[in-house]
Amino acid sequence: MKVAHLFAAALLAPSPALAGSVSIRVVDANGRPVPDAVITIHPASKLPTGPIRFPWPNTMMQKNIAFNPGTLIVPVGASVAFPNEDRVRHHVYSFSKPARFELKLFGKDESRSYTFTSTGTVALGCNIHDSMSGFIRVVDTPFADKTGAAGDTRISGVTGGKATLTIWHPRLKAKLNEVAFPLDVPSSGDVAKLITVTLR
Repeated sequence: MKVAHLFAAALLAPSPALAGSVSIRVVDANGRPVPDAVITIHPASKLPTGPIRFPWPNTMMQKNIAFNPGTLIVPVGASVAFPNEDRVRHHVYSFSKPARFELKLFGKDESRSYTFTSTGTVALGCNIHDSMSGFIRVVDTPFADKTGAAGDTRISGVTGGKATLTIWHPRLKAKLNEVAFPLDVPSSGDVAKLITVTLR
């Protein structure tokens, strides 16, 4: 009887999640690293439940007459803060399909915010400073990151099995500035991919 109870308990116990790590390096046609490329992975099986949280803040700062960071990844539904650390006023706007909005004139040490309810790429500008441009990539997967100066990144804990890997960059020569590739994620361990893209 005890054996039967133990067997039943084993069947009811949740099985450990099978997840691997994906290392990506993105280079251009000349083999040079491509920094600030946004990598997203969508497993063919269901995504993990629960809210998506990234280790960086949902903040797009204005500093030195520029958006900082130049590209920000946020989960869909996130409210993004736009603090102004410049001595001049800014007027942030976007005409992008996923989010059309304006944050009218606000000065140093002031902040405005906006909630992004649709996935996609949001191009930002400033009505006062034409040289300012930035991007917010709104995603619906927790498996997302940007490439660093060497063009690489590593995303851990990705659900094992078939998946789709998407690369987005503002200068990528493709529809919507993105390309997608099939990906096999190991149930444990690491898979590495070197991907060459064409930039404008």
